[in-house]
Amino acid sequence: MVLQSSRGVKVEGCIRMYELVHRMRGTEGLRQWQEEQERKVRALSEMASEQLKRFDERKELKHHKEFQDLREVMEKSSREALGHQEKLKAEHRHRAKILNLKLREAEQQRLKQVEQERLRREEGQVRLRSLYALQEEVLHLNQQLDASEPHKDALKLDLSAFRTRGNQLCGLVSGIIRATSENGFPTAEDQAVAERALQEMRDLLTSLQQEIAKACEAKRRQDEEVAHKKRQESKMQQGPEVPRETPAPSQGLGGKQNEDLQVKVQDSTMQWYQQLQDASSQCVLAFEELTNSKDSQAKKIKMDLQKAATIPVSQISTIAGSKLKEIFDKIHSLLSGKPVQCGGRSVSVTLNPQGLDFVQYKLAEKFVKQGEEEVASHHEAAFPIAVVASGIWELHPRVGDLILAHLHRKCPYSVPFYPAFKEGMALEDYQRMLGYQVKDSKMEQQDNFLKRMSGMIRLYAAIIQLRWPYGSRQEVHPHGLNHGWRWLAQILNTEPLSDVTATLLFDFLEVCGNALMKQYQVQFWKMILLIKEDYFPRIEAITSSGQMGSFIRLKQFLEKCLQHKEVPVPKGFLTSSFWRS
Repeated sequence: MVLQSSRGVKVEGCIRMYELVHRMRGTEGLRQWQEEQERKVRALSEMASEQLKRFDERKELKHHKEFQDLREVMEKSSREALGHQEKLKAEHRHRAKILNLKLREAEQQRLKQVEQERLRREEGQVRLRSLYALQEEVLHLNQQLDASEPHKDALKLDLSAFRTRGNQLCGLVSGIIRATSENGFPTAEDQAVAERALQEMRDLLTSLQQEIAKACEAKRRQDEEVAHKKRQESKMQQGPEVPRETPAPSQGLGGKQNEDLQVKVQDSTMQWYQQLQDASSQCVLAFEELTNSKDSQAKKIKMDLQKAATIPVSQISTIAGSKLKEIFDKIHSLLSGKPVQCGGRSVSVTLNPQGLDFVQYKLAEKFVKQGEEEVASHHEAAFPIAVVASGIWELHPRVGDLILAHLHRKCPYSVPFYPAFKEGMALEDYQRMLGYQVKDSKMEQQDNFLKRMSGMIRLYAAIIQLRWPYGSRQEVHPHGLNHGWRWLAQILNTEPLSDVTATLLFDFLEVCGNALMKQYQVQFWKMILLIKEDYFPRIEAITSSGQMGSFIRLKQFLEKCLQHKEVPVPKGFLTSSFWRS
């Protein structure tokens, strides 16, 4: 090997160093370029990726917009379809409504015609039943005319004219019914003619009874004159006799203190009480089939009859006499078999064979219930209720008997009757016999019991002194003041009951005392003195300190009456101005 010179070596070394530096620089530049290119590639890649995302987003947005537009178009078309459908439905409903109205009008017209035909038939049937009832009553009255034949010979009366006219009236009514059977249902004119015939028959019977009564009165006077002459002749033979004053009822309490008053009611009164209760029970049995009927038509008739009987009684008030007369006429028409309006329907007792018994019973029950409730709360109500009850009693005596039966059952002290406790009797049954209301084995409070008893006694005291002002004055009161005098006498002949006797005596005398004073005068004041001097100590002896209120009230009332020598007219008494209003 040829060794180079040191200079050559240096140059060579410099060249190599230069190449090395140049290579290193080239490598570094290449590396930097590569890095730069990689950065650019990454940047371009990222930019391309972002652009692709934006493209996808724009594409998705476009799809969304197209979908939204499509949905809006579909919704719009759907709304238009629904609107069209609703319009068709509305038109259909309108047509259906018009059609239904026409059908309903046609049905109503048909029902109206059916109802008119039914009403015409019902009215015809009611008139026919009414004609049958009128014929039955006319025949019954004619029998009464025939029954007066024995008086012809006894009283020397000529009754042939009455019998002839009675037979003519019977023939008239029978002819109307025969003509009705041929032509169908009777007309209102036929019924009016029959009613006039019935009224004429009643007037005929009344005239006959008046003639008989006059003849009897003349014969009685003649017999009395004969008897008086015989007594005068007997007195002339026996010498004068010292006259004695007629004792008042309750004489046993009069001249002396009788320590042994009655505990039980008199047998005659008890017999009368039992007869009324038996009559009431028979009346209930008479309409038992109507009460227990399962037939819907019978139930409807029963409800209509009950409403027609009880609603007018509930409407009785102290407002005016004209309203009271309307109520009375409605009740009288119902009991007479005439159709009355009740609840928009025509009601008549002739709709059912047992209708009259049912109405009489329910009417009497309602009168007593009004005393138990309405009069107990408002004492003045006793008089308008009593005057209607008295008028109905006078025209329909059976209703009066049923009123007494209901009154005696609910208030035994109106008999007067003090039920006795019998061995083996349940306590609740005995309490009910005394007039108490027992519910769930609990007896009512004494104050409420006395209030109900007072209401019924006040109604009874008002009935016995009032008469219907538009009725016939020729007839006597069906249950007049003599029964009040009997009640008062029997009360004073019976041992008093604590709290009860004083309360009922006060109520009775406050309502009826003025009428009894005018009727019996001196005898009445003797009765009042008897109560004050002899009966007050008996009541006071059995009255506890907590029950002295009723006794003190009675005592103060009678002392005031004795002081003024006058019993005041009761509050609420019906005056002539009431009937003019």
